[in-house]
Amino acid sequence: MIESSLLAALPHVAHGFFTREGGTSGGIYASLNCGPGSKDDPAHVRENRARVAQAMDVPPENLLTLYQVHSPDTAIVTEPFAPETRPEADSMAADTPGLALGILTADCVPVLFADKTAPIIGAAHSGWKGAIGGVLESTIAAMEKLGAKRANIIAAIGPAISQTNYEVGAEFRDTFLKDAKDNARWFVPSDKPDHFRFDLPGYVEEKLRALGLGGIDPLGLCTYADEKRFFSFRRATHRGEPDYGRQVSVIRLKRT
Repeated sequence: MIESSLLAALPHVAHGFFTREGGTSGGIYASLNCGPGSKDDPAHVRENRARVAQAMDVPPENLLTLYQVHSPDTAIVTEPFAPETRPEADSMAADTPGLALGILTADCVPVLFADKTAPIIGAAHSGWKGAIGGVLESTIAAMEKLGAKRANIIAAIGPAISQTNYEVGAEFRDTFLKDAKDNARWFVPSDKPDHFRFDLPGYVEEKLRALGLGGIDPLGLCTYADEKRFFSFRRATHRGEPDYGRQVSVIRLKRT
């Protein structure tokens, strides 16, 4: 598990960006696959999630993950929910100790949030659709609704696909240029005609900086390049693999 130095300095918060290591799954899911939406053996996924919950010092039912759909929607969480009733959203906010907010990724950007003084946390799944659609802004708004102040909010940007390994077509770039002309700076030409390499983590970081937060910690880790530690949807696709695992990033409030 990897930690953000900014979040680790907060005494009321526990967190971790978990890698793919330390689980029970095999094959393309080896080994800490925490994605219930994968085609992995459900018993392995349950055990892997139980290990993450234990590392976060919560019961397995308190490790909460969403039905992620690349939306801008945020759920305010007040109690555990069953997997079959998990909210359809891409971020969460909470002020309840003992709830571990988990984000599943395999190239998209996981962002963990905490107010430096108030007991309020958030967690966001920010793929390109969520990032351009407002999931980061939605998370901050939900935290503010609970009483957080954005000038006190710390955001840690976890492992995600780097620009070097994220090739996209011209129509993808056009979507961002239609949103804002200066989004061109997040794209560089690739070796393939009419293709570009997109800096998703950089775009997410800039969006967070524009929100006026109290601190941002980009970990700068690439899921595609580091096969030993991370699952990657794009790497699995390039290899023609039938499915892929998901790592989990988690934050919780400590009980007082």
